[in-house]
Amino acid sequence: MLIKTILNKVHKLKSFVYQDVKPGVYQGSEVFNVTVVPRKNSHAVCSGCLKPAPGYDSLAERRFEFVPLWGIRVFLLYTMRRVQCKTCGVKVEQVPWGDGKKELTKVYMQFLASWARKLSWKEVACTFNTSWEKVFHAVEYVVEWGKAHRSLDNIKAIGVDEVAYQIGHKYLTVVYQIDRNCTRLLWIGEERTEATIRSFFSFFGTERSQQLEYVCSDMWQPYVKAIAEFSCQALHILDRFHIVAMLNKAIDEVRASEHKQLQADGYEPVLKKTRWCLLKRKENLTEKEEIKLNTVLQYNLKSVRAYLLKEEFQVFWDYISPHWAGKYLDRWCTRVMRSKIDPMKKVVKTIRRHKPLILNWFRAKKAFSSGIVEGLNTKIKLTTRKSYGFRTYRCAEIALYHALGKLPEPETAHRFY
Repeated sequence: MLIKTILNKVHKLKSFVYQDVKPGVYQGSEVFNVTVVPRKNSHAVCSGCLKPAPGYDSLAERRFEFVPLWGIRVFLLYTMRRVQCKTCGVKVEQVPWGDGKKELTKVYMQFLASWARKLSWKEVACTFNTSWEKVFHAVEYVVEWGKAHRSLDNIKAIGVDEVAYQIGHKYLTVVYQIDRNCTRLLWIGEERTEATIRSFFSFFGTERSQQLEYVCSDMWQPYVKAIAEFSCQALHILDRFHIVAMLNKAIDEVRASEHKQLQADGYEPVLKKTRWCLLKRKENLTEKEEIKLNTVLQYNLKSVRAYLLKEEFQVFWDYISPHWAGKYLDRWCTRVMRSKIDPMKKVVKTIRRHKPLILNWFRAKKAFSSGIVEGLNTKIKLTTRKSYGFRTYRCAEIALYHALGKLPEPETAHRFY
């Protein structure tokens, strides 16, 4: 079977024909040069308005890289025409296999982008004998096309969080759709400021923002303020996982401080190597940690009292009614404030300030939480690790949309993978 026949089968071009295929050498490697010419009596299409227009003149021959065959690079060679458009003036024609001045064909960009989901961009470049920059531009093309053609209608629940993407406290604000039938990345913004989250709501639009029913976030005040302003009708659910993290941080602070005090006073270091015994849930303890915990619980220490208060707090999440959950939370907060354990009292002050938003989890019937968001954040960390970090914010944005955005892709006559 001739290569030209294969090309006509998998990549047929409207108004153009493959004239011939010749082997050649380009940049020191063997290639297939495929000459493409316009079909007789066909009209060139203006790249501005995408309408047929009369010819003006011709430019130099251009190379468009196609999907390699049997490990050999393939190039489409075509002499570009310029047209005299009544609307746009003199313009270079639009060709169906290319996009603007890009050196890669559309189908090859989709091919590289599909492999970029499975491998790192550098591995894709090495595998297909191309450059990292071309892989980046291929993924960028697919992402921008997908963002332009995706639907943002009927979104009822979103989750807002921040993730670190570079050393030195460099953060991204990420917004996910967390509906039951669809979880995906909606938007990425640089930094975690109030201006950043306002930019999301500006992008999302007033009408869509007012149609939201549930919003999950942590207690970061800029997020809380912006959500209350732009989507006040939505049920704002604070992240239960961050509350548990605050409690664990407080317990760790109490344990570390008390351990140093016991050592300074010459007492037996009973809190040595007990960090994870106090932070883990009982069902996750190893046999050795369980024995160590039972030993520590025999002492009347602040660390033990803080641990028991944390365990009591776990009962709060078992309630169904927001009213009774709130009653239990009030009693628990009162006990903590009487415990004279300063780090725990600091947590209680934060919980009291955000009590209505915390109880919204029960009002939402426990259907939405930031657990979904944390799971997607883990995928972001995996993407970052696979890429060994990102050179720029733009690289991070493109890679994360590509991995988590569930973006639509252009239809092709044939899948090469």
